[in-house]
Amino acid sequence: MNWTNITSVHDIEALIERSHTRPCLILKHSTSCPISSLAKNRLEKQWDLPAEELEPYYLDLLRHRDISNYIASEFGVRHESPQILVIKNGKSIYDASHLDIRVDELRQTA
Repeated sequence: MNWTNITSVHDIEALIERSHTRPCLILKHSTSCPISSLAKNRLEKQWDLPAEELEPYYLDLLRHRDISNYIASEFGVRHESPQILVIKNGKSIYDASHLDIRVDELRQTA
C-alpha cells in the first residue's frame, strides 16, 4: 500500500481536485493510539484495491491536528481517530472510524 502523506491544507485542496478523476481515501491516524495502529495495520494487510480505484492518503494527527480540523469542517464529518474518509467529486461519500475501518466496506465505495 503506497500512502501519500498529507502535510498541509494545500494537500487537501489538491486531493479534492484529484477526487474528480479518481476516488481518494484519507486515513487520519494517531501514532500514539493502539486502536489506531490496529486499524491501520489491518487496512494495510487487507488492502488489494488498485490506486486507480481508490488512491490512499495518510494524515498523522499528532503532527497535523489543524489539518484534521480542516478535514472535519470541509467535509462535514465529526473528528474521530482513527478515521477514514472516501472523497469522490470533492465530497465525502463514506466515512468510518475505529474498528469499522475495513477494506471490504471500501470495495463497495470504489
